[in-house]
Amino acid sequence: MTRLVLQHQTRYRYDRAVRLGPHDVRLRPAALCRTPVLGYGLSVRPTDHTLRWIHDAAGNHVARLWFPERVELLELDVELTAELTPYNPFDFLIDPYAERYPFAYPAPVARELAPFTPPAENGTLLVRLADELRQEARSDLCSTLELLVRANQRLHREIAYTHRMEHGVQSCEETLQRRQGSCRDVAWLLVQVARHLGLAARFVSGYLIQLANANPDSPDSDQIGRAHV
Repeated sequence: MTRLVLQHQTRYRYDRAVRLGPHDVRLRPAALCRTPVLGYGLSVRPTDHTLRWIHDAAGNHVARLWFPERVELLELDVELTAELTPYNPFDFLIDPYAERYPFAYPAPVARELAPFTPPAENGTLLVRLADELRQEARSDLCSTLELLVRANQRLHREIAYTHRMEHGVQSCEETLQRRQGSCRDVAWLLVQVARHLGLAARFVSGYLIQLANANPDSPDSDQIGRAHV
């Protein structure tokens, strides 16, 4: 087990006093996060503000802020203490109707998942990859969980991980053509593959912890970066 203290700082400095509208801050782990969170704190400046914790439609923690006066500086500081313990990401239960692939979502569930179902990309390489996975799943009569494992294994074999400092996410076609990408690029590709397979999937962000000497490709010192799923 590894105990980690993470500090996240955000600064907005304005060239004159401005009036801020309500702010929604999403900088707190989800309630169902598997990583044990031992401590969390959010500090906001200016101190003259009102803060209320709410939950959005997906159950995520959201800090809603109101500022009564004009401000020249907005500062958000988060300190998080977490305990990193390994777990099997595929250890979860699937509703009976979705155990075998392909399947159809019940109408109430389909309505809730509608924003996360349509593919955002339809490139040739992406569609071909999804078709190959679909055909394999149907010919082998594999379960939905087996299909997800195969999709992850396929990308692990074919897409090399690389550090990329540029902003934004590569298109799926670019990642497949280059056969390499950062964590966010591969995650975006996996989301689009899942949607082409008829599985609802969404793109969310978190943190990637790289410990020095953890593997031959590790950095010289411990590093923390953004990761996406």
